[in-house]
Amino acid sequence: MSRTERKRAQSALVVVCTRGGEFLLMRRTRPAGFWQSVTGSLAPGETPRHAAARELWEETGLRAGGALIDLHQSVLFPIIPAWRHRYAPNVCFNREYRFALVLDSRRLVRLNPREHLEYRWLPAREAAELTGSRTNRETIETVEARRAWL
Repeated sequence: MSRTERKRAQSALVVVCTRGGEFLLMRRTRPAGFWQSVTGSLAPGETPRHAAARELWEETGLRAGGALIDLHQSVLFPIIPAWRHRYAPNVCFNREYRFALVLDSRRLVRLNPREHLEYRWLPAREAAELTGSRTNRETIETVEARRAWL
């Protein structure tokens, strides 16, 4: 990956759920068996909110409009060694900004086949157990705890 193609060490995570408490998880093409919510790196000059809305559209075909909820949380986490080559040398941590989208009911999801193989709508506890990301699990738990007020 060339210097101009390197990822920013900042990303947006969007937990999508229904008012009834079902959470959307998608299985990535790689690594094998890795389930997660919508997530992606911020492009140069892009705000976390814009990245969240863009990634939501690219990964699911859903448009957030004004319904995207900024959880006003971010977390710094280590980038797994297998993905560090995507970043500048010596970049080992990523800052993740957290968002939620609460839908009235399930929606059909249009997956990007380069990124995801399948999706599931799951109760919060099952989604939190299935995701391969600690930060994703924490965000699902946060959204579930606040869902009645979101």
